[in-house]
Amino acid sequence: MQRSLIRKEVIPFLLMFGSLILATLITDALLHQFELAWIGRWLGIPGTLLILSSFLYSLRKRKKISFGKPKTLLTLHETLTWIGALFILVHAGIHIYAILPWLALIAMLINVISGMTGKFLRDRSRSFLAEKKELYLQQGLSEVEVEKHLFWDATTYDLMKQWRTIHLPITLAFGVLGLTHILSILLFWQWK
Repeated sequence: MQRSLIRKEVIPFLLMFGSLILATLITDALLHQFELAWIGRWLGIPGTLLILSSFLYSLRKRKKISFGKPKTLLTLHETLTWIGALFILVHAGIHIYAILPWLALIAMLINVISGMTGKFLRDRSRSFLAEKKELYLQQGLSEVEVEKHLFWDATTYDLMKQWRTIHLPITLAFGVLGLTHILSILLFWQWK
């Protein structure tokens, strides 16, 4: 069981995050190789716009908008956030000389990890409950008995669904730090 859990959940999580870091390193290296490092400086703008557009899923989930299928918007949210984070990581590169951009970058990475963790925990918990319910039903237990057996697991699953209570403040911290970084750039820009 533990081996399959590692293969099914931990390895895909590590591969997804590792691919983000690897894609960042490769993209940054290619930009430097072809003397296009200046492009990285501007990737923060499309990266930010991609992350902002990924919030369509959150708006749909909270019924602020009515278009789009939630499942499609969730996939779009995950994809746009990953690409946006890639752009921002390339934008940051190793050329950050002030504390505010570093804080924004760290908050973004924690936010990405938080989102990925929530996704994998919820999916795994849902599968676990469904498998356990099916097993109990195959053993001939009634629906009432199954509910009694699954009470604590279902309660735990309901608590895991609340991971957003952690993810949202992290997102807010990233948003505030990112916005402060953007405003400071605009304030101190050499407009001549």
